[in-house]
Amino acid sequence: MTRSRRTTLLVVCGMLLAALVSTDPALAVKPPKKEKTIDVQLLAINDFHGNLQPPSGSSGRINTPVGPVDAGGVEYLSTHLKQLEQTNKYSVVVAAGDLIGASPLLSALFHDEPTIEAMNVAGLDIASVGNHEFDEGSAELLRMQNGGCHPADGCQDGDPFDGADFQYLSANVVREDTGETLLPAYEIRKFKNVRVAFIGMTLEATPTIVTPSGVAGLDFRDEVETVNALVPELRARKVETIVVLIHEGGLPTGFYNECPGISGPIVDIVNNLDDAVDVVVSGHTHQAYNCVIDGKPVTSASSFGRLVTDIDLTIDRRTADVKSVSVNNVIVTRDVAPDPVQTALIAKYDAVAAPLANRVIGQVTADITRTANTAGESALGDVIADAQLDATDEPDFGDAVVAFMNPGGIRADLTFAQGGSEGDGNVTFGEAFTVQPFGNSLVTMTLTGAQIDTLLEQQFDNPAPGQSRMLQISDGFSYTWDAAAPVGSRIDPASIVIDAAPLDLTASYRVTVNSFLADGGDNFTVLRDGTDRLGGEVDLDALVTYFGTSSPVAPGPQDRITRLN
Repeated sequence: MTRSRRTTLLVVCGMLLAALVSTDPALAVKPPKKEKTIDVQLLAINDFHGNLQPPSGSSGRINTPVGPVDAGGVEYLSTHLKQLEQTNKYSVVVAAGDLIGASPLLSALFHDEPTIEAMNVAGLDIASVGNHEFDEGSAELLRMQNGGCHPADGCQDGDPFDGADFQYLSANVVREDTGETLLPAYEIRKFKNVRVAFIGMTLEATPTIVTPSGVAGLDFRDEVETVNALVPELRARKVETIVVLIHEGGLPTGFYNECPGISGPIVDIVNNLDDAVDVVVSGHTHQAYNCVIDGKPVTSASSFGRLVTDIDLTIDRRTADVKSVSVNNVIVTRDVAPDPVQTALIAKYDAVAAPLANRVIGQVTADITRTANTAGESALGDVIADAQLDATDEPDFGDAVVAFMNPGGIRADLTFAQGGSEGDGNVTFGEAFTVQPFGNSLVTMTLTGAQIDTLLEQQFDNPAPGQSRMLQISDGFSYTWDAAAPVGSRIDPASIVIDAAPLDLTASYRVTVNSFLADGGDNFTVLRDGTDRLGGEVDLDALVTYFGTSSPVAPGPQDRITRLN
């Protein structure tokens, strides 16, 4: 057979086969079936609080059934996140608030810009706003989102600050002047034809635990009502899968991947959320849990970057409904390769911060701790109050006679044993900063004796019935309180001694507090009525000066408050 005849025969055979296939459905080539579901992965953290370097002590461990495991450090967190992301191409990294604020020195010295940059490197996509995001006020929060140099300190590291690559969300924080949310309420992500909505929620009680002037003009609305009101809007946008990122939490009793005996505000919140909500990522309490409440997965990844919550959603592509959810809290172990970009970022800021952080400011004679006695007084609280009085008991401030310090503003102990190379008994600026990281300024005001009595009574049933916030007080002030007496009458005014004399309810006294308390923070609302206010130095600077003039400093005596019953 010639080549031309063979070619002709092959062409004819091909045409006959094509005709046969086209008329016989059994032989037709079928397109691949469309997948009926899609798997979406959420990787969640919360309450990072600027812990770029591995946290120390118990703050850097996760308890497990077989013992504690060292965890945390943004270099390792970043690696774990990237490894987990490789298991699913449809991944979103989310956070449930307090990424910044109450941060270690390395981040806080630079107004938490390093933490925002580190979260950008780690691939964070979406974050709800926590109460600590408001520590320096709403304008500073917006700078964290949008970038720009600090209005007072500029760009301290010499480089521009570009802000967050991720989106902050806060559905329940509304500007009173416009009725608009301060930041977007939600973000919708699309995976093929499936839409997933992320609603960001801020702690409703934020105005009671941050400086009120920093949240002036903002309305913090009920979390449940806000979420439920958004459900119809999201449904109208063809969203069936809803994830709530909320900065409020619970208190369980088990290990990091369990949920026995969960209690706390998150329980009531979840029980009252619309059934359209599929997943709740929570925070605020610094606890680790993996729960199901009212049929909804509810998670928390401890704090300081020690855990990542891996949430895997299987979603029906036709209905966009969640078919199944699996949740696993993954320990951020330190046995993985550190992310080199994070390592370089830490080194950059550490070089700028080190000379200031390692400067010795004074000495202590022994450990000075924030542990309160049964009356509510701590040795470190005494020392800090004394430092604040020492800074303001002079004519320029009207000769203050007492200083009050909120216990929640004391964030660490001062230990005698060296924490670095400074030597036993020496206290560095970095250690002092860790004790008082908020940068509040001192405010001296005039209160009547009756207002001071009211101030002390406001310590009880605060922040909730049966709880108390015991103010730390300076030398020369003392009183007795009765735990069995009714709230509002727990302190006998006759027991109050100020400047070595009984308190006169009708007299006026010069009183020093920090700016957080001066604005009525921690529900000490009577302080808003103080008159003849004079602003002073930053509280940390007062402590540094006190150590410079009074070292070696001994633990406070813890004998200024007496408790009956």
